[in-house]
Amino acid sequence: MSTSDLWHAPRSEGPIDATADVPGSKSQTNRQLLLAALASEPTLLTRPLRSRDTHLMADALRELGTRIDDAGEDLTDWRITPGPITGGVEIDCGLAGTVMRFVPPLAALGNGPVVLDGDPAARTRPMAPLVAALRSLGIQVDAAGGPGAEVLPITLHSTGSVAGGELTVDASSSSQFVSALLLAAPRFDKGIDLRHAGGRMPSLPHVDMTVDVLRSLGVRVDVHEGLSGIPNRWVVSPGPIAGGEFHIEPDLSNAAPFLSAAAVTGGTVRVAGWPTETTQAGDAFPGLLAQMGAQVDWVSEDVLQVTGPAHDDLRGIDVDLHDVGELAPTLAAVATLAMSPSRLRGIAHLRGHETNRLEALVTEINRLGGEARETDDGIEILPAYLHGADVETYGDHRMATFGAILGLRVDGVQVRDVKTAGKTIPNFVERWSALLG
Repeated sequence: MSTSDLWHAPRSEGPIDATADVPGSKSQTNRQLLLAALASEPTLLTRPLRSRDTHLMADALRELGTRIDDAGEDLTDWRITPGPITGGVEIDCGLAGTVMRFVPPLAALGNGPVVLDGDPAARTRPMAPLVAALRSLGIQVDAAGGPGAEVLPITLHSTGSVAGGELTVDASSSSQFVSALLLAAPRFDKGIDLRHAGGRMPSLPHVDMTVDVLRSLGVRVDVHEGLSGIPNRWVVSPGPIAGGEFHIEPDLSNAAPFLSAAAVTGGTVRVAGWPTETTQAGDAFPGLLAQMGAQVDWVSEDVLQVTGPAHDDLRGIDVDLHDVGELAPTLAAVATLAMSPSRLRGIAHLRGHETNRLEALVTEINRLGGEARETDDGIEILPAYLHGADVETYGDHRMATFGAILGLRVDGVQVRDVKTAGKTIPNFVERWSALLG
């Protein structure tokens, strides 16, 4: 890449005081889009996220026979009109895990072959558990990568229906495999009785979100816990999926970089529309910042505010992020600026995300003069004197925001390919600049 691909991350000359403009939740938007395509009536989504990942989902559903139109006074809402699921199409998944994993069970309900492929980096992301599950349901699936190591591209040979019934899946590498099957299950002839068999499943709040969304649309979902008290079995009854009007919450994981700006500058950042109850993983982030010395307050019914400590009072953290691993890159940026060591644990599964996030974080922290190393299940970060450098993003949106946070305190930070942040935060550079006034 040329120097024109480098974005000079602005440094803050003092404490920030701003209200962040946070777009809608990607996780909610893509779940609601997919269920709207399977619903028995039209759906209106208000304030959906409009980003690369959600446009990829919308385009995939359009290819499969769903009509999706702009709606609302400013044409930023989406009206979804379900139609018969069609085959004989090719779908671009980009680098969106929700597209490459959520769409195949829906496509299996169509009639005819469906090919799914994506960016080069998408072809390294695990697909084997989902491919195995679909084959167990009687669907012929051709995939690259070989037995037990299947990856994109894959081709589903759909026949018009899926019987459903009892099924076991190993979701120890990604909770998306469970969500993918649950979302399409109401349209399976027998629904689904799904069990997770394998190691500890990461990002369980995302499965909780899937269950909540299904129930809100009139679908019966029974959740059973194992001996450990952690859910490991989900029973979805077959039946209709309701349409209607649904409002998308702000994306709380994407609010995390903006709240981090308060923490690392000793400033104050507010986020409007923060839900008092939610299944979003990002809801945990303010509490993590509080452990590092920030103050968290509700300044009104739905406005959450974070005020950072003085630079010398920003302390490290030792925390298990297994359930909220998507927050690790953002928390790692804050930890790199802390005055005491940090250990982020329980996130070995991040090696299989958009990039190997553990390797990427350690490489970039050390490139900036920091001191970080990988552990078996996470990373350790020690306080160090930082200097400017060109931060690589590896096509990963959370590495782009990682670099932006560090640039607030370190001169000479340039982020390569910052536009990759648009995967989930459209117009990120403009939003970040507005934060700094």
